[in-house]
Amino acid sequence: MTGAAARPIGWVLIFMMVVGTGWEAFSHGPATLTFAGVTAIAVVGYQLVFGQAGALSLAQGAFFGIGAYAAGLMSVGGLDDLAVTGPAGVLAGMVAAALIALPVLRLGSHYFALATLVLAQLVHLVAVNWLAVTGGANGLYGIAPPQVFGVGLGLGWQGAAIAWGGVAFAIAVWMALLPRRRRIALSLLRADPNTAAATGIRGDWLRFWLFVAGAGMAGLAGSLQAHLVGVVSPAVTAFPVMVTILAAAVVGGRGSVLGAVLGAVLLVHLPEWVRPLEEHYLLAHGALLLIAILLIPEGIAGLLRRQMEPISSERSVPDDKVLERLSNKPGAALDATGLRKRFGGVVALDGVDLSVAPGEIVGLIGPNGSGKTTALNLLSGFEVADGGSVRLDGEEIAHRSPAARARLGLGRTFQHPTIPADLGGKAVFLAAPSPDAASIGDVVLARLAGERDASPGSHDLARALANKPTVLLLDEPAAGLSSEEQRRLAGLLRDLSSNGLAIVVVEHTMDFLSRVADRLVCLSAGQVLAEGFPETVLKDEAVRRLYLGETP
Repeated sequence: MTGAAARPIGWVLIFMMVVGTGWEAFSHGPATLTFAGVTAIAVVGYQLVFGQAGALSLAQGAFFGIGAYAAGLMSVGGLDDLAVTGPAGVLAGMVAAALIALPVLRLGSHYFALATLVLAQLVHLVAVNWLAVTGGANGLYGIAPPQVFGVGLGLGWQGAAIAWGGVAFAIAVWMALLPRRRRIALSLLRADPNTAAATGIRGDWLRFWLFVAGAGMAGLAGSLQAHLVGVVSPAVTAFPVMVTILAAAVVGGRGSVLGAVLGAVLLVHLPEWVRPLEEHYLLAHGALLLIAILLIPEGIAGLLRRQMEPISSERSVPDDKVLERLSNKPGAALDATGLRKRFGGVVALDGVDLSVAPGEIVGLIGPNGSGKTTALNLLSGFEVADGGSVRLDGEEIAHRSPAARARLGLGRTFQHPTIPADLGGKAVFLAAPSPDAASIGDVVLARLAGERDASPGSHDLARALANKPTVLLLDEPAAGLSSEEQRRLAGLLRDLSSNGLAIVVVEHTMDFLSRVADRLVCLSAGQVLAEGFPETVLKDEAVRRLYLGETP
C-alpha cells in the first residue's frame, strides 16, 4: 500500500514522534533525547554518502566508534575539553575514511558495501583485542563529562543541549556542502554516471569528499557519546550501531537532512515506546519499522515533501538570442589522428582520422559494428584509446577523463539517455557555470518540443548545451523522432553551427543527416571508407554497397 493510503501512516508516525518524545522527556528525563541527538549527527553524515552519493557504506558505525575512542583516549590522558576532543573525533573519522576511500570507492555498489562491512568488522576486532590502547572488552572508563574551555556543562538537559547543538552544526555543514546545483548533479550521478561525466561532474571526487565529510560527522557524534556516557567500549563499533544509522536514514527519508533527524528521533525513541510489552517489545519494534518502510518507501521526509511541494512551477522565459552566445575559438575545434582501439581480438578502430571545424557539422555513418560509437567514446573519454591523438582547440586531451573533457568544452549526448524523470528541466543546471544555462535549456526544449512534453533525448541535448561546449558529439539524436521532430532538430543544429558550434553526428537516418551535415565520414571495419560532401560520399560505390546495401 503506497500513495494516498500511506499518507495517514506518515502523519501518525510524526504525531507519535512529537507526543512520544515529549512524554519521554517529561517522565524519564532527557537521556533518550540526548542519545537521539547524537544519533542524528551520525545519520546526517550518513545521508551525505548513502543518500546523496548513492554509496551503500556499512562503515559509518565504525567511524562513530573511532571518534568515540579518540575522545575517550584524550580524556583518559587528561584532555577533557570538548573544544579539543570534538575536533579530534572529527579528524579521526575523516582520516580513517580518507585512507580507505581511495581503494574502496572504485568498487561497484555491492562490492563497495561488502568492503566497508569488512572494514567495520576489522575496526571492531581492533577495539576488542588491542588491550593496551582500547582496554579490550572492558573499554575505557572515567571519561569526563562535557566541558568547553574549562567550563563544565554537565549532563541532563545541558547534555541534551550539547547534543542538539551538534545536530545544528551538522545540518549547517550539510547545507554548505550541498547547494541545490550539487544536489541535482548528485541525482544525475546516481541515475547515470556516464551522463554525469559527460556533463563535467567529477563523480569520483564528489563521492570521496562526501564519504570523508560523513565520516567526520560520525566521529563528532562518537566523541559526544564518549563524554555524555562516560564509557567507551567495543559496543560503539559493533554492527547494531550501523543498523540503527542505516534504518534511521531509510525510515526518515533517504538523502534528506530532515529525514536524518526525524529518523534518528523515531529509531531511538521507538524501543522505549514499546518496552511495556516486556519480552515482546523487540518483535513489536521490528514490526513497526517494517510497516513504516513498506507503507512509506520514500521515508517520512519524502512524504512531507510530496505533501508540501507546489503542483506546478514557473519556468523562465526563453531567450532566443542565448544560442548566439554559443561561440567557439577560431581554428580547428577537434582534431583526432590515428585512433586505434581493440577489444580482445576485435579491431574496433584502426588508424582513424577525424576532424571538425567551428561551424561545421560532420556526419559519421557506417554499418553496425563499423566503429562509430567507439569513435565517440574515444573522443569523449569513455574508452581509452590504444593509440592516436585527440586535440580540442589545439590541446591534447587523450589522457583526460570524460568529466575533464566536458569542462574543457566537449559536449556529449547518448543514444539512450537516462536522465531521471524527476529532474526534467532541472538537468540544464547541472555543472553549468554560465548564467545562460537555464536560458539555453529552455530555448532548446522549446525549439524541440514546442508545447508538448520534451523527450529524454531533448533533455539530454539541453543538458549538453547548458555547459556551452565548443564541440558537440551526438549519438543518433534523430532515432525514434517523427518527421516534424526531425525537422525541428535539424533547424536547431543548423542554427547552432551557424553560431560557431562544431558538431559530430552519428546517425542512420540519411534523410535527416543529408539535411544537416556539411561533410560525411563513412566507417567500415574500423577504417575510413569514404569522406567528403554528402552527395559525393553517398554516390561512392563502396559506400553504396557496404552501407546502403545496394548491389552494382
